[in-house]
Amino acid sequence: MIATVIRWSIANRALVLLLAVLVAGWGIYAARNIPLDAIPDLSDVQVIIKTSYPGQAPQVVEDQVTYPLASAMLSVPGAVNVRGYSFFGDSFVYVIFKDGTDQYWARSRVLEYINQVRDQLPPGANARLGPDASGVGWVYQYALVDRTGQHDLAELRSLQDWFLKFELQTVPGVSEVATVGGMVKQYQVVLDTNRMRASELSLPVIKKMIIDANQEVSGSVIEMGEAEYLVRGKGYIRDVEDLGRIPYLLRKEAGAALLLQDFADIRIGPQMRRGIADLNGEGEVTGGIVIMRAGENALRTIEAVKA
Repeated sequence: MIATVIRWSIANRALVLLLAVLVAGWGIYAARNIPLDAIPDLSDVQVIIKTSYPGQAPQVVEDQVTYPLASAMLSVPGAVNVRGYSFFGDSFVYVIFKDGTDQYWARSRVLEYINQVRDQLPPGANARLGPDASGVGWVYQYALVDRTGQHDLAELRSLQDWFLKFELQTVPGVSEVATVGGMVKQYQVVLDTNRMRASELSLPVIKKMIIDANQEVSGSVIEMGEAEYLVRGKGYIRDVEDLGRIPYLLRKEAGAALLLQDFADIRIGPQMRRGIADLNGEGEVTGGIVIMRAGENALRTIEAVKA
């Protein structure tokens, strides 16, 4: 048998050389394009439902959010397991599908059942799908460090949330960029209960004042000189001074309307945090976690993120 193969190869040298070149070329192509990862992706096909219910205790989240969602997901076609976890202000429901299920088909089915149960969720509970990634999709992590000391953690967090995050999400293979650490800048209205009581104000009234004052409205158009001009009322809050000048028109003192700054201390401060990020024990930093889309090449995705 071996002698026959050798004689055939000698008699057909050109064909053997051509086959050898083709096999070598195919091997080089496979070596350059084969998906590489530090850990083989053996995870199940899963879809994560994250629901934010701010300020609520875990037991309330469990009863009003996690249980209705998990119960509805039991009837999703192809689902083999449903797991629910309740935390302070957050609910996570993991829907596990049988092997071979298409990731995006599973996500569309879960989204249909979320829409069916959405009316049963309490006001303020916002359910949404997690990233289209697998259990080993955490492929890259970075930190924003200002060695000059010219930017604080709030400024670095704003840079991450409003610029760098969106740029990285456009990289092929990236499913999500999660922000960690830093401080989220927010307007804070610290009410003086004594002055509120003197002015006969309640918290819902003040909340409605702020909401009504922070919006813009359109007034159609007016025609002048054979041209149309758009009419728009500009009312978005842009700084602390705008927030402090919000009036309470239903009550006046000495002929002038009460302003929000008359019974509240208004300032810019950090949002309440549930954790921090540290880099090499040198102090707190702002950073991000790059989540790779399921089925992508981890090495190629990391190189694209670094570029």
